[in-house]
Amino acid sequence: MSSRTSPISQPITIRRAVARDAKRLTRLVRGSGAYEGKYAAAVAGYRVGPDYIETHRAFVAVGADEHGGRVLGFYSLVLAPPELDLLFVVGEAQGRGIGRLLVTHMQSEARAAGLDRVKVVSHPPAEDFYHRVGAVRIGTAFANPPAVQWDRPEFEFRIPSGLLGDPGTL
Repeated sequence: MSSRTSPISQPITIRRAVARDAKRLTRLVRGSGAYEGKYAAAVAGYRVGPDYIETHRAFVAVGADEHGGRVLGFYSLVLAPPELDLLFVVGEAQGRGIGRLLVTHMQSEARAAGLDRVKVVSHPPAEDFYHRVGAVRIGTAFANPPAVQWDRPEFEFRIPSGLLGDPGTL
């Protein structure tokens, strides 16, 4: 089994993002392998600022390591209108369940906020991931140059009225 698909051997916790996470989250977005080639321009100048973190429900997945914890991924839930705005996992941790853990946590947060659905406008390479974690395709967000040069699949998470388990650990 390759390291890309091996389960994470360290404990993973999810915590609320704080302003001091902003630079790490910006680097994670800009360094995403899913945004290479023709997609690179979409994140080249992207910034996750402290104001964004304070305004939205942003959460980070942190893995324990010798440095006291490393951000392995994050998501941001916008409540009005309900949307999963950002979801990123560092390249070397993809395929290890962190994205699924973040989605489960997002669903719990959405349920706690009284939401029954959460929309996602997906990056095209992430389409299979959203299918695998239970999102339902509902349409297409058409290209809007110069900001977005390509069509993007739209998904929806239907939030069940109750989820079992603690979504904050893996």
